[in-house]
Amino acid sequence: MSLNWKEIDLVLSELDLLGAKIERVVQPNYDSLCLSLYKGHSTELFFSIAQSACRLHRLSSSPPKPKHALRFQECLKARLVGGRIDGIRQLGSERIIRIDITAPRNESSGSKVMVYKTIGAGARKSKSGREDDEGAFPTTRYLLYARLWSGAGNLILVDEDGNIVDVLARRPKRGELSGEACRIEEEAAGAKSPTKVFDIRELPAPCDQADFNQRVEAFYAAQGGTLSREKLLESARESFGKKSRALETRIEELEARATEFRDAERVRELGDILMANQGLTLEGRYLECDDFYRGGSVSIPVDPTLSIVDNARAFYERQRKAKSGLAEVESQLDLARSLREKLSRELSSIEATEDPFLIARALAKGGAGRKESGGPQSRSYPGLSLEVVGWTILIGRSAKENDELLRHNVRGSDLWLHARDWAGSYVFIKARRDKSVPLEVLLDAGQLAIYYSKGRANGGGDLYYTQAKYLRRAKNGPLGLVIPTHEKNLSVKISDERIKELRSLIGEES
Repeated sequence: MSLNWKEIDLVLSELDLLGAKIERVVQPNYDSLCLSLYKGHSTELFFSIAQSACRLHRLSSSPPKPKHALRFQECLKARLVGGRIDGIRQLGSERIIRIDITAPRNESSGSKVMVYKTIGAGARKSKSGREDDEGAFPTTRYLLYARLWSGAGNLILVDEDGNIVDVLARRPKRGELSGEACRIEEEAAGAKSPTKVFDIRELPAPCDQADFNQRVEAFYAAQGGTLSREKLLESARESFGKKSRALETRIEELEARATEFRDAERVRELGDILMANQGLTLEGRYLECDDFYRGGSVSIPVDPTLSIVDNARAFYERQRKAKSGLAEVESQLDLARSLREKLSRELSSIEATEDPFLIARALAKGGAGRKESGGPQSRSYPGLSLEVVGWTILIGRSAKENDELLRHNVRGSDLWLHARDWAGSYVFIKARRDKSVPLEVLLDAGQLAIYYSKGRANGGGDLYYTQAKYLRRAKNGPLGLVIPTHEKNLSVKISDERIKELRSLIGEES
């Protein structure tokens, strides 16, 4: 249930916001916004237009930043940060809050220039470097409206001419789009007086001497809106479940390969048996021989196009690779199992957290709070990133992200992959000291390079790969364009099931 007009008045009466400076704007999701204000102390003023949970109130902690910058947040940051609140009130009993704001002029906003005086004598320079009247700075004025109607809520930024700059939720039928004239006060003035009698609810107190703002925050944290604790926990369990299932599949694959590699001695024995039977004739895909190692007879798979000696050599080569590969597979198994345990610990930590904003912040970081120093993916990268059995894969989804990865996030020994003959993402595999990239990791990165290219519909394709040190930026070319050398070719076929698992590791919905 959304706040009624009496509750909104009570919330506002507990807040001392006149003259407060706007220091930060955060939009945690698509239906909420938080203004970080300062007036002797910090205040986090939170708005939500979520269905059946429209409200505003003070927050006890700052909300999480979104994973990607959202449109309305960027608009308010450009125009309001550094400004001050000159007035805040509810329009009658309409659950519409009007906030009057004086902000430093944004040279690119095209707004009219207003001037307010500052304390102190002598001319001061504006941000543009021009001296104005004594102690004056160029400013502009805005109105920020918050309509807290369930099902039709919105936040609307209006310039001093009465035109809409931007809105949290675009509502064309109401004329709530950028550039349209704002009619919200006219609608409020013409609204009928409410016939229903509203009272201030007795909300549970989270602590002794809690004011109404704290009661509202605790109430909606427990059961209201997309930032409620229950919905966040449901999202966390779903997200961690996908990651856990992908890890379980990978662990099963690695265990099967480790079992095969551990039987390397038997592979050598089969090579010895073939060498001892060079006089036999190959007539099919199996050769029946006496097993002088383990008794009885053994049916050995062979390639009939090769001689018995060459088949034996192939067994010896398999045994050599198995011995060298077993250590790597076991290392990958240990890492995958530790990641599985870490996921379990992180989910348990999230489920034990009471504050929904701390849960949302942990989910935005991909886990429970700060990650272990030096651990997998302990830093963030532009674009998409994931980890496959200890190997970090980076994906640039645009020319800007590709260029950012190249300039600031990869080293010369990192591997670069790109779909051949198709525009698409740059995919990088971060190098590990004294380790060569396993074939399965290379194929995973190759699948992602095709999937995030315009050749995805073909179900596979060719790509080339080389180390980042062999990439040269094209002179006078578009952003992110490179010319590779020493490249190698790779042909991959997209596996829908594997792509689904990889996207779950990224955190994308399948």
